[in-house]
Amino acid sequence: MRKRAAKKRPLLPDPKFNDQLVTRFVNMMMWDGKKSVAFKVFYDAIDIVEEKKNDDEKTALEIWKDALSNVMPHVEVRSRRVGGATFQIPMQIRPDRKVSTAMKWLIGYSRKRNEKSMAQRLAAEVLAAAKEEGAAVKKRVDTHKMAEANKAFSHFRF
Repeated sequence: MRKRAAKKRPLLPDPKFNDQLVTRFVNMMMWDGKKSVAFKVFYDAIDIVEEKKNDDEKTALEIWKDALSNVMPHVEVRSRRVGGATFQIPMQIRPDRKVSTAMKWLIGYSRKRNEKSMAQRLAAEVLAAAKEEGAAVKKRVDTHKMAEANKAFSHFRF
């Protein structure tokens, strides 16, 4: 290859929880470069999760991290042309792609919910995902099913 891979820029941890994962999530949630708005939405959602949670031994941030790990896919299907036919080939996912895919799904399905504010939608989706239910977890299950169904084509891997 001519060009080198771009090097990862270090993310600043967020002000409240001092966690880089939170910053990454907020960056993904942000619209039109409005980071402070995105942070407010995230922190409000975490406060709502704190109120609505039922187990006292976990903090709201831990519940959010559980939700994220419940949404994380381990395999995905990639399209590959082999002799005129397109096959869906199951592939392992890189760790950083797992995290970003999980975040995308969590945010995307939060936006599609019908609560009043984005903070309430995000909180509801996080609580659902932490209990292994909700649309984002369903997406992961469907992705895994798709990979399982196409396991016969895994020998086409490149």
